[in-house]
Amino acid sequence: MTGLDRTARTARRSSLLARVAAVAVAIVTGCASEPSEPSWTWDLPAGFPTPRVPDDNPMNEAKVELGRHLFYDTRLSGNGTQACGSCHLPEKAFTDGLAVSVGSTNELTPRGAMGLFNVAYAPTLTWGNPVLGRLEDQAMVPMFGTDPVELGLADMEDELLTRLSDDPMYPSSFAEAFPADAAPISIGNIVRAIAAFERTLISGTAPYDRFFYGGEPDAMSPSALRGMELFFSERLECFHCHGGFNFADSIHSRSAFIESTFHVNGLYNVGGTGAYPTGNQGIYEVTLDEEDRGRFKAPTLRNITRTAPYMHDGSLKTLDEVLDFYAAGGRNVTQGPWAGDGRDHPHKSEFVVGFQLSEQERADVLAFLEALTDEPAMADPAYQNPFK
Repeated sequence: MTGLDRTARTARRSSLLARVAAVAVAIVTGCASEPSEPSWTWDLPAGFPTPRVPDDNPMNEAKVELGRHLFYDTRLSGNGTQACGSCHLPEKAFTDGLAVSVGSTNELTPRGAMGLFNVAYAPTLTWGNPVLGRLEDQAMVPMFGTDPVELGLADMEDELLTRLSDDPMYPSSFAEAFPADAAPISIGNIVRAIAAFERTLISGTAPYDRFFYGGEPDAMSPSALRGMELFFSERLECFHCHGGFNFADSIHSRSAFIESTFHVNGLYNVGGTGAYPTGNQGIYEVTLDEEDRGRFKAPTLRNITRTAPYMHDGSLKTLDEVLDFYAAGGRNVTQGPWAGDGRDHPHKSEFVVGFQLSEQERADVLAFLEALTDEPAMADPAYQNPFK
């Protein structure tokens, strides 16, 4: 990245952070204290800890239902064409099936939409930002960000509040969700409600869960059981970055130590320099530490069969391609502007070392990944678009 490019990107990032900070004033100044006894009871799958909830945004049923409506309401985009749910579809495990997402003005984002199932347990919330850790703060980035434009609400805060205030439903819904607030329809409460809804998106009833936690010996096929043994073996090393109840190495809960890690997996090594494609350098774009080039978050593998294409830029289309990639210990891009041998990336994870699989073993690993698919969660009425 040239000095001019870095200066421009830093200026754009500073502009976005300034805008988010300005909007965040509404959160601090526009809200009174919440009731001391929020009406919410977690109904969690076996083996799942209680999610961590911010003290300034306790859960209650009215807030969650309000958040569900706001999540799917296209009035939360500048031109009224998109909602949060446009890029996070429940049938695709709250991804959108695209290599990179498309904003409301048809501007491409640099990365794919991450899934939202079990996001309540995530200490960091995007592919490559190690400091963005609150759902309330993350919601403001697609709403008000300008690089890229996603929902396109920059400088439209007052219009957004007017849109919601003029709706027959929202005034009473906000009042019920935030009963202590004199003016409950605010930017702060919009993102609070959306975050509360997102914390309820729990997936934990896949065949793996029914076998491992539910005591159903036939919930997983013999092939899937063999694949599970391979997955958790030192031979494949998968579990190091995709472990625990959420098949991710970055989790938090009320009782767990907060851990956040990012990895170089050898997807790129442009020119043998350790670089990744421009605009997709991982957490390096935040830290500017050369060792962080190409470090990205390892997403949960729950519902992975429904979240294709894969990697931060969607450059691997199928799970077969993903297995080939890790079996090779990285990817050798032989032509084009991003040519370079990712297998030789200087900071590649020690767990991406390559392996060999027979055809049967490959089928077994894929069967295990399919056993992480939670069809009931994706069809749960509580998670669906209320406007349909």
